[in-house]
Amino acid sequence: MDFILFIKAIILGMVEGLTEFAPVSSTGHMIIVDDMWLQSEEFLTKYVANTFKVVIQLGSILAVLVVFKDRFLDLLNIKRKKPELGAPVGTGRLKLTQVIVGLIPAGVLGVLFEDVIDEHLFSIETVLIGLVIGAIFMIIADKFSSKKAPTTVTVDQITYKQAFSVGLIQCLSLWPGFSRSGSTISGGVMLGMNHRTAADFTFIMAVPIMFGASFLSLLKNLEYFTMSALPFFIAGFISAFVFALISIRFFLKLINKIKLVPFAIYRIVLAAVIYFVWIF
Repeated sequence: MDFILFIKAIILGMVEGLTEFAPVSSTGHMIIVDDMWLQSEEFLTKYVANTFKVVIQLGSILAVLVVFKDRFLDLLNIKRKKPELGAPVGTGRLKLTQVIVGLIPAGVLGVLFEDVIDEHLFSIETVLIGLVIGAIFMIIADKFSSKKAPTTVTVDQITYKQAFSVGLIQCLSLWPGFSRSGSTISGGVMLGMNHRTAADFTFIMAVPIMFGASFLSLLKNLEYFTMSALPFFIAGFISAFVFALISIRFFLKLINKIKLVPFAIYRIVLAAVIYFVWIF
């Protein structure tokens, strides 16, 4: 693999890692780099490029597992997680069944309408719509949450009703550009969670649904793991993992302070840039 292609793989992985879990839409960002680079490489056919996206997404998933390793061990009853610093006494614990309940709505709709979404919704125009409407939804969520103090300040306080309701709101993210994190964090704060709790629950829910989708996609595309493409995949995977690790830790430290409006403004600016560069 030549040096320039290696650098491109690292940059693409960086874009994935930095945007996958922030409420800014990784899809919108990947469309930009897709047009700039992926489609310019001769050996990166449509199928190899799509496989590469799955590979770097797995790098981002691994970063979540590292950050929340104790929480996932606790969910699987392998290790009892110590109470979070400052958490109210007697709050119980987040259960695996609550996570599953949160995954059901988007999981069912995703399976039923996967072909429709892939065929009709993955375009620059639809992503722009998702970016802007998702931004408006995030602003509304922040305004709504500012009117009263949160009642759920740790994921161990999340109820089954809240988990299912967040899962329903997550269905909005099936529209490309809306953002899984943007929809679920917004939904969480509107349901009484503080921003950090909503973000934690979002990341925990993201692992099984993203891993399942990525695993199935990889099984369909194993033939594209050629020796010529493998170094490109490895470089992108490592880059996505490293930058997702940095992004997640940084995001979780700041989210209760900056909330969602700054991300919403960024999304609107991004939509404007995409519109004027690719459409206007």
